[in-house]
Formats: sequence, C-alpha cells, structure tokens
Amino acid sequence: MTKAGSKGGNLRDKLDGNELDLSLNDLNEVPVKELAALPKATVLDLSCNKLTSLPADFCGLTHLVKLDLSKNKLQQLPADFGRLVNLQHLDLLNNRLVTLPVSFAQLKSLKWLDLKDNPLDPALAKVAGDCLDEKQCKQCANKVLQHMKAVQADQERERQRRMEVEREAEKKREAKQRAKEAQERELRKREKAEEKERRRKEYDALKAAKREQEKKPKKETNQAPKSKSGSRPRKPPPRRHGRSWAVLKLLLLLLLCAAGGLVACRVTELRRQPLCASVNTIYDNALRGLRGHDILQWVLQTESQQ
Repeated sequence: MTKAGSKGGNLRDKLDGNELDLSLNDLNEVPVKELAALPKATVLDLSCNKLTSLPADFCGLTHLVKLDLSKNKLQQLPADFGRLVNLQHLDLLNNRLVTLPVSFAQLKSLKWLDLKDNPLDPALAKVAGDCLDEKQCKQCANKVLQHMKAVQADQERERQRRMEVEREAEKKREAKQRAKEAQERELRKREKAEEKERRRKEYDALKAAKREQEKKPKKETNQAPKSKSGSRPRKPPPRRHGRSWAVLKLLLLLLLCAAGGLVACRVTELRRQPLCASVNTIYDNALRGLRGHDILQWVLQTESQQ
C-alpha cells in the first residue's frame, strides 16, 4: 500500500476543515500532487507510516502550517526543506535523522519542534534538548533555528573562502598563462628580429658583391683612355738580355757602315781610290762565289735589272 488514495479513498474525503489526516496508512511515499491540489489542508498528519524520504517537490507545499512526520523511517529531509516558510509546528519524533539541511534556518515561522528519538549529531542533539513539554519544544525550535543559522553562516563563510581561494588560484593560473604567452611572444619577436637581421646581412652582402662586379669594368674603361691620352705613358717593360741587344746593335751598325762604304765605292768617284778598288775586288769575288746558288743568282739578277 503506497498511496493514501488506495486505502482511504479520495483525499478530499479525509479533509476535515483545514486538517488532513493520513496517519497509519502504511505509506512509503507521499502523494504530493494530490496534496498540492488541497491548499486548504494547512495541517497535515503523516505520522506512523513507512516513509524513508520525502520527494523534492514536497518542499512546494508552502501552504503547510503544521506537519506531523513522527514515527516514520526518515533518514534525511530534502535540501530545500526551508521553502516551507509558513511552517510553525513540526514533529519529527522517532525517525532516523542525523542532521538537518542547512535550509532549515529559513523556517522563520517555526515555533514548535520535536526531534526526540533520532540518532542526531551530538552537537545538534545538545542544542535540541529533550522536548518533554510544550515549553521545551518551543525552546527546541528557537535554539535549533539559531544553531542552523550559525551553521548556514559558517558554511557561507567557508563557501566564500573556497571561492576566494579558487579566485586566487585562477588569478595565479591566468598570470602564469599571461607570463607564458608574453614569454612566447618575446621569443617569437626575437626570432623574427634575428631572421630579419640575417636576411638584411645577406641582402647587404649581395648588394656589395654586385657593386664590386659593376666597378671592375669601369676601372678597365677608365684606365684605357688614360693610356691613350698620354697623360702618363706606360713604362716599357724592362729589357732582358741587355748585352745581347748591344752586340746585335753593334753588328747592325757595322753592317750598315759596310753597306754604305760599298755603295760609295761602287757608285761615286771614290771607286778609283785604292781602298775602294780593294773593296770592289772583294765584292766581285763574293758575287762570283754566290752565283753558284740558283736562288741567290735569281735575286741578284732581279736586283741588277732594277
């Protein structure tokens, strides 16, 4: 038997004024949808059932003012239990609760609370007290609300601290990432500058080589006119074998002198002189001796004809 409608008929039949009694129905789940359709049921009794938990949408029953969940098997309450802001009376006797949700601190209207016979956390059990009478149950509600507000504040501080730690860690990661990116940019910039410098040097070297190649023809063309203009004549290369040239010159001079003397003795009036007679005799003998050679004879004939 899981739903109240299965055994007790329609929920409206159980509604008495603003009170709805669903106790002792062996319920293991709460008919939230049916309850949401009865906003007049501000007092709800779910005691003495087999509930082990409450669904999350149970927290939407914000019209509830008094709620009895005693003598079930609840191990925990929904995280958003604090949404039941109109709740004034809450009975959680004899369940299996250890802690309460932090949102419990939002139950500002709560005036009465019973947490007896639950395996509560020692700190929470000490705050809750015994709740043996009306006064103690009211004190329990007040003290537990204050305690849960302190817990909520501690958790909020811890959450803020964790967020701050995470922000600081994120800032450090971002700073580290920025430093890494800046280092990489600087490295790329340096490599680019080095590459540019290398290319510039290569360009300058090629340009210098080209200028040198262009200068060589200009030097040759500039030197040629100088030699023609005679501004500075070249020095003749030093002559080798100076002694041989001197002997050759001397022989040529003697030959010219002999030829001149021979012509003078053959053609001029000097041929009658004794010296010229001797020279003519030597010349005639030499001619007779040379006529034995055909080539020389032909040369001499040609010469004599001329």
